[in-house]
Amino acid sequence: MAVTDRKAGYRRIDGLRHADRIEWPTLALLGLTYCAWALGTTWAAGLWLPAGMALVTVSAALHASLCHEALHGHPFRKAWLNEALVFPALSLAVPYRRFRDTHLAHHHDEILTDPYDDPESNYLDPRAWARLPGWNRAVLRANNTLLGRMILGPAIGQAAFVAGDWRLIRAGVPGVLRAWAWHVPAVALVMAWMLTVGQMPVWAFGLASYAALSLLKIRTFLEHRAHDRARARTVIIEDRGPLAVLFLNNNLHVVHHMHPRVAWYKLPALYARHRAHYRRRNEAYVYRSYAQIFRQFFLRAKDPVPHPIWRPR
Repeated sequence: MAVTDRKAGYRRIDGLRHADRIEWPTLALLGLTYCAWALGTTWAAGLWLPAGMALVTVSAALHASLCHEALHGHPFRKAWLNEALVFPALSLAVPYRRFRDTHLAHHHDEILTDPYDDPESNYLDPRAWARLPGWNRAVLRANNTLLGRMILGPAIGQAAFVAGDWRLIRAGVPGVLRAWAWHVPAVALVMAWMLTVGQMPVWAFGLASYAALSLLKIRTFLEHRAHDRARARTVIIEDRGPLAVLFLNNNLHVVHHMHPRVAWYKLPALYARHRAHYRRRNEAYVYRSYAQIFRQFFLRAKDPVPHPIWRPR
């Protein structure tokens, strides 16, 4: 049962605090991630390029997972300090502040999967879908298989994100242009390292960075489903393998949505103690492992692109 500690300013679940003063496991993992990325771009790349690329791919994906922790208040309570810790844009693509703002908007569960209000929805308004040319529909259908999401997804997602933000900038929406301005030095810092210290060809670094985004698409592939009840839209994947580690246990996604201030390393124990409750709450939207997801959806779409239960406004 959850209770609120008003004096301390955080909630407790069975004695588990949502936020420790300093989360040492997160700090240690962040340091390890930067070391692995630095080794991948230098020593490992010089020794054997595929090994360096693999290190860059894994460490950049893990850094993205740590950015997700940072925007939720980890490892420190001060937002500016968390942002500073993840400032280098290892995966190059999305400005941290735009990721923060869109992801926190996504955490309003009542709008999950909404084609307009949920910034992370992969569904389209059926009316917009009907207006698309045939080639565009074919690409988006392919993108709805796991293989397509890994190969096409990073490019499609980035193009849509940049186009959407450009519209917001032109409309004068506050904060968007500033977020992209802050992204410039974050990317410049990474590229300065690559040009002065790195031993990896630019093409290899670009490919490894794209592969990191592809790994992240495995996590987001079926995190949410279309459902009449908001509480039943968020998945549980009971995986404890390498991908769960890479995604910092965010595969227990309904647990994260219910308790976003709980650190990644506390989520498995929290889920284990209340497993029946979480499974009941999301109406058994559960998969045993990522292996099961690969078997079922590698070449087959889980969902249609047009929202299946969308009600026109």
